[in-house]
Amino acid sequence: MKTLFFATTLLYLLASPAHAQLRKVNDLSLAAANTLANAAMAACQAQGRHIAVTVLDHGGNLVAVQRADGVGPHNTEASRRKAYTALSTKSDTQALAVAARGNPDMANLTTLPELLLLGGGLPLLAQGQVVGAIGVAGGGGAQQDRACAQAALTAIPELDSPTL
Repeated sequence: MKTLFFATTLLYLLASPAHAQLRKVNDLSLAAANTLANAAMAACQAQGRHIAVTVLDHGGNLVAVQRADGVGPHNTEASRRKAYTALSTKSDTQALAVAARGNPDMANLTTLPELLLLGGGLPLLAQGQVVGAIGVAGGGGAQQDRACAQAALTAIPELDSPTL
């Protein structure tokens, strides 16, 4: 009888799934993405610049995209690729571009078709976890694009302050 009980218990333990836990992930809402996009547009417009801006969620899905009147169509794709690069590498794309120029091993990143190593892409972090990314293009150069993206982050208090 003991053997049967032991065997049954052992079989139960082996057959039952491990206590898997789902990860708790902060998710970027549509409202937050639109707030970020609007803030980036306003920051650039205040400087007389017109941009395209893209916001991605933590999975790389497009959540919001805006393009100011008169901005070249290539800037919409550039803003998406900057956001994707920031999300994928968890890095400021301006810092990544500088690092790639100075490090032959990192220079290989320029050969990956989806990555765009130009300033204007920033990861979005909440409590140290990447929740998405923002990409800005068309503002007159990498520094200006980056400044508009950075200004947008202040619109969502739950986001960590960037360490730029």
